[in-house]
Amino acid sequence: MITTTVTKRLQVAVPAAIRRRYTIRPGDVLAWIDDGETIKIVPIPKDPIRALRGCAKGEGLGQRLLETREVERERERR
Repeated sequence: MITTTVTKRLQVAVPAAIRRRYTIRPGDVLAWIDDGETIKIVPIPKDPIRALRGCAKGEGLGQRLLETREVERERERR
């Protein structure tokens, strides 16, 4: 567990290990998510679309899409 201390100005430093792991740099945006019991801090990528690229690799989504379209074509023919 990594801990930090809130300063008098209510600021918090991001620990070095976390900065390196998530490549957080000055000017980056962090989202604070409060679910009522915990607070989560999530780095927001500068280009969210690029950050998601390849995240579904290996899921066979292209093949499933083609199969679904074929089923729909068969239904339309009936």
